[in-house]
Amino acid sequence: MSIDELEAEVLKLEPPERARLAERLLASLEGLSEDENTRLWAEEAARRDAEWDRTVTTGRPAEEVFRDTRARLK
Repeated sequence: MSIDELEAEVLKLEPPERARLAERLLASLEGLSEDENTRLWAEEAARRDAEWDRTVTTGRPAEEVFRDTRARLK
């Protein structure tokens, strides 16, 4: 079973069951060594960076975003 298939199955669980599973999964990570934790975070950062590079986005200047947000709040 792939991770995507497993995730799809887990998301079918009721919220209390998902919460219990999430708690157990997080607890299983607490025992990692500092080196292992650092390695995993570096891998995740590299994955996110590669995903960002693959994604075609059209950015907007922050000033424009804030101006539009202020206009909507009025």
